[in-house]
Amino acid sequence: MLSKIVLDRLQARLQAERLPLSIRLWDSQTLVGTLPASVTLALNTPRAVSLFIQPSLSRLAEAYVQQWVDLEGDARTALTLLSPLFTNPKRIRKRMSDRWRFWRHNRMRDARAVSSHYDVSNEFYALWLDQRRVYSCAYFHTDQDSLDLAQEQKLDHVCRKLRLQPGERLLDIGCGWGALILWAAENYGADCTGITLSRNQYEHVQALIEQRGLADRCRVHLMDYRDVSEEMPFDKISSVGMFEHVGLRKLPDYFRKMHALLKPGGLSLNHGITSATFDDEYIDGCGHEFIERYVFPDGETTHVSLVIEKMARQGLECLDAENLRPHYARTLWQWVERLEARADEARALVGERKYRIWRAYMAGCAFAFESGWNAIYQILLAKPLDDGSVPHPLTRDYMYRADSPPADGRLS
Repeated sequence: MLSKIVLDRLQARLQAERLPLSIRLWDSQTLVGTLPASVTLALNTPRAVSLFIQPSLSRLAEAYVQQWVDLEGDARTALTLLSPLFTNPKRIRKRMSDRWRFWRHNRMRDARAVSSHYDVSNEFYALWLDQRRVYSCAYFHTDQDSLDLAQEQKLDHVCRKLRLQPGERLLDIGCGWGALILWAAENYGADCTGITLSRNQYEHVQALIEQRGLADRCRVHLMDYRDVSEEMPFDKISSVGMFEHVGLRKLPDYFRKMHALLKPGGLSLNHGITSATFDDEYIDGCGHEFIERYVFPDGETTHVSLVIEKMARQGLECLDAENLRPHYARTLWQWVERLEARADEARALVGERKYRIWRAYMAGCAFAFESGWNAIYQILLAKPLDDGSVPHPLTRDYMYRADSPPADGRLS
């Protein structure tokens, strides 16, 4: 009886809101709106009706992973059409209590969380990432930029912001598959150190360093950022897509460590995801619970204003903040399209379940960035000299001028 009431209401809503969406039931009946459907949501079991009683994108994504439902059509169109049925952006929910957060983010738990995400399969990531395997927001100059070009532009954007010079020591915290340290060593002549907690990434980067003959100015370590020695501070520090794993309660410690590892007058760039809400809140139905359970265990984000405050309290001065939200939406949709295009290969590498998890996760994130639920900021920081001064240009011209190429070459 309840199922019939729910389905009748759903049918009425499809027609009233003129959604070009059909919903096919487990018995082959189909609910349709007044417009031809461009996407079909298939309910494979009567249990899937419960999704419409307490709707959320997290529950929809989990049902997709468990194969209670299937999506027929591309993920981008599907999410655009289904979002009105499953989200309520005006409702804000509270995160878990600080008591539980206290037990997160020790060395063992952080290593396990990173491994669960990044050690899936190097070959799987290679299917849909760019040729350098940059697993973070790209930087598009035009709508026509390819993903490969946009990722190179992002790597160079980071190096320009850091004003990286030949021979300077760069530390990249959370170096991924090594794209930034290799780019900085080859194009800027920097002496680069990358650290990661992922063994797959570590072995891949080590092999690339040897293949390219960069062992004299490029190295990678399998280690926690908390264990990096402070005896020889670095000229520049980058952190790209890393601080989301640190934990809100640990951010002061993270930026305190960054301060200790940086020379006076040195620069650091923190590139990371922030939320539209504050540290104890998230938007109801946005997919937060799904990501926490299936994708990024212990990942936490907060509003950029709180991030900058925590940086300042540790003695790091904010010189520049750039919101790359449109760039990350574009990056994520390209990843989704590339994954969907190679779905059979992805399933062969990691299985149906993980393919569905990554498809749902990346499509949901892309939609969240488009909707303004998340943002992503590059924040340029300085450690002032003892007299309080910061040796830095008066304008941002050096970041963007076309006649200011990398030290040793141009974008390939």
